[in-house]
Amino acid sequence: MIEGILVEGLIYGIMVLGVFITFRVLDFPDLTVDGSFPLGAALMVQCMLLGVNNWLALLVAFAGGVLAGMVTALIHNHLKVPNLLAGILTMTMLYSINIRILGNRANVPILNQETILTQITDRLTGIVPDDYILLVFFVVVAIVVKVLLDLFFRTDLGMTLGALGNNEQMVISQGVNPKTLKTIGVGLSNGLVALSGAFAAQYLGFADVGLGQGIIISGLASVMIGEFLVMKSNRIGVLTFCALMGSILFHGVMYVGRYYGYLIKMTPNDLNLIKGVLIILLLVISQSKKLKKFALKAMVQK
Repeated sequence: MIEGILVEGLIYGIMVLGVFITFRVLDFPDLTVDGSFPLGAALMVQCMLLGVNNWLALLVAFAGGVLAGMVTALIHNHLKVPNLLAGILTMTMLYSINIRILGNRANVPILNQETILTQITDRLTGIVPDDYILLVFFVVVAIVVKVLLDLFFRTDLGMTLGALGNNEQMVISQGVNPKTLKTIGVGLSNGLVALSGAFAAQYLGFADVGLGQGIIISGLASVMIGEFLVMKSNRIGVLTFCALMGSILFHGVMYVGRYYGYLIKMTPNDLNLIKGVLIILLLVISQSKKLKKFALKAMVQK
């Protein structure tokens, strides 16, 4: 049970890191995620069925996600479409594109295909206990992605990207084009989301055009849980760690709701309700903390 929660949390944690970039770093509400997640799954599965090397297929999935994110940013930047609507437009278009990629089918199974996960399992059998092989693999994958992302945000480009979400005018005054930065940031975000979708397809054994339904809510809830329950910091390394931990905690909550919700007459159909209520609670707690902090500051000044 615990291994399953950790593996799911780490797979979807890569998606959460992508949502973290747009939600916290860029302040760009991006709904492309609901389309780029199944896009990564669809590209991964179709490449595998065509005989493409699995690791190359993973890169194709990542590149597809980057392209989808860049389309959203270009619609927003050059057609003056609000960011929220730009994401919805790309997400809607991706639904049809994903069905096309899957050969006009909504679901394509890969149960008999050799995947990266089966390759890793074959190599590590006898070295690592069977129940922990996937967990070890995804811990390594999550750490690699997190470290690469941390290194990126320590570069000049990454630090400028971080400044864009806080003060766009300051970035413009430095002679940097914010449109270019948004295109890079939203592209990178959706690349990570598609990468997560590619791993999820291999873990689940299929790609489905509906895999991304509500995934943005899961990503937002995970980011917020990580910020509330793990630790507070402005350091990018800590923030990305919190995003990963938030994903694991979120999937722990979903697991309890899925398997023990019947004790309070809940069904799996109520999981979206739990996600929504969870986000509302976190927002309310956040607001109450800010109000208390403001009141305390006012008392001190008196």
